[in-house]
Amino acid sequence: IGNTVLHILVLQPNKTFACHMYSLILSYDRNKEGPGSLELIPNNEGLTPFKLAGVEGNTVMFQYLMQKRKHNLWSFGPLTTVLYDLTEIDSWAEDQSFLELIVSTKKREARQILDLTPVKELVSLKWNMYGRPYFCFLALFYILYMVCFTMCCVYRPLKPRTGNKTSGRDNTIYVQKMLQESYMTYEDELRLVGELITVIGAIVILILEIPDILRVGAAKYFGQTILGGPFHIIVITYACMILVTMVMRLTSTTGEVVPMSFALVLGWCNVMYFARGFQMLGPFTIMIQKMIFGDLMRFCWLMAVVILGFASAFYIIFQTENPENLGQFYNYPMSLFTTFELFLTIIDGPANYDVDLPFMYSVVYFAFAIIATLLMLNLLIAMMGDTHWRVAHERDELWRAQVVATTVMLERKLPRCLWPRSGICGREYGLGDRWYLRVQDRVDPNKHKMMRYTEAFKTQDRDNYEKDLEKLEVDRNNLYKKELSALSLSRSTSRTSSHRGWEILRRNT
Repeated sequence: IGNTVLHILVLQPNKTFACHMYSLILSYDRNKEGPGSLELIPNNEGLTPFKLAGVEGNTVMFQYLMQKRKHNLWSFGPLTTVLYDLTEIDSWAEDQSFLELIVSTKKREARQILDLTPVKELVSLKWNMYGRPYFCFLALFYILYMVCFTMCCVYRPLKPRTGNKTSGRDNTIYVQKMLQESYMTYEDELRLVGELITVIGAIVILILEIPDILRVGAAKYFGQTILGGPFHIIVITYACMILVTMVMRLTSTTGEVVPMSFALVLGWCNVMYFARGFQMLGPFTIMIQKMIFGDLMRFCWLMAVVILGFASAFYIIFQTENPENLGQFYNYPMSLFTTFELFLTIIDGPANYDVDLPFMYSVVYFAFAIIATLLMLNLLIAMMGDTHWRVAHERDELWRAQVVATTVMLERKLPRCLWPRSGICGREYGLGDRWYLRVQDRVDPNKHKMMRYTEAFKTQDRDNYEKDLEKLEVDRNNLYKKELSALSLSRSTSRTSSHRGWEILRRNT
């Protein structure tokens, strides 16, 4: 019951009352230390009161709980060295990391805890000592891996085509080699080494990604921008395309160019994931994710409807015409692709002035140009501008949250020998087996005194201002009545009364 009350107090809007009641309940706790303490009992979601305060973004309760956990080591003038207990804060050897809970929540208030002591100092220590070097090395390794895969695709086994052409539009001169013909020369063996590296890399990607999907859940893992959700989809799809290409190569199945081309596009697009480690490029990747998976996904539904309708109309119009004179709409798939290019204004309206064009082509193309180019493209630009304006206000905050998520990800995946535990063991100071973070604060002794003086001056100025405002209103009403009566008595104007009237207007103004 006491633990349930503690969780309820964390959610209370009255922060001061909640802190006092929290302290009162803990004063009756018999097991104030150890696993039996009320503060260490989780709820049904696995959250202790401390973690719940972070997930809910209750900064007041979080700071109150941190003040209870700190130990003043020494103080010399304005300098104070404090030891903060890292229990439940440090993500090292934690199944449900406090830092990961903060960055994965949808509440913006929770991300403000990342700027509070000691979370800010802990994240900075982890990122600067281990996170940034490992992340830069991982980015360089991935780029070299993609260069290797690209070279294997460029020099894939091909041979000249020996069969006859099936039609006049057939332009194929090379075909894929069979498996027995693909690895015969020294260059083929060298390419085989690169292909083995590519396949091993794809398998490693799946081995690293699948456990996190099962632990976090697919909805949260792929849906959270800060956790890199879209990039996880990209890299898993890339690994699957590599395995499909390998199966098609081993079975000598034609058409490996389809999964291979998809893998090339997805693999190189995933390089943008590593931009989150740099402050100059990280916020822009956030905007790209928001625009692609927000504005562009909604816009693609509208674009698909427009393209489908007009492509069908263009195909019907040119169905009876000779495709040699105007081949952009000679069959239905080519009509869809040409209409897509027209929609994005990549090409101009196809026209052959040596032959007569159908009259309906001009009418349909006129309507298409108005709807697609003038209306829908400008609508997309306006939607992206609005998204940019909204994300720009919190892009730095989102980038810091991405850095925290990246740090936790690296800490989980790297071996313990490459990422030692951060902080100081409490045994050095007689504080038990818990780990602490040493933070040096500079306290200005005159700060609180100046704040009291400022508040007193603000209160006095506010009272004086209200009194002066009331007095000014009374004087203005009296003056207005006197001048109005004087003005009504001397309405048969002279030059002097006219000047007096203008003077009244100036004063009242």
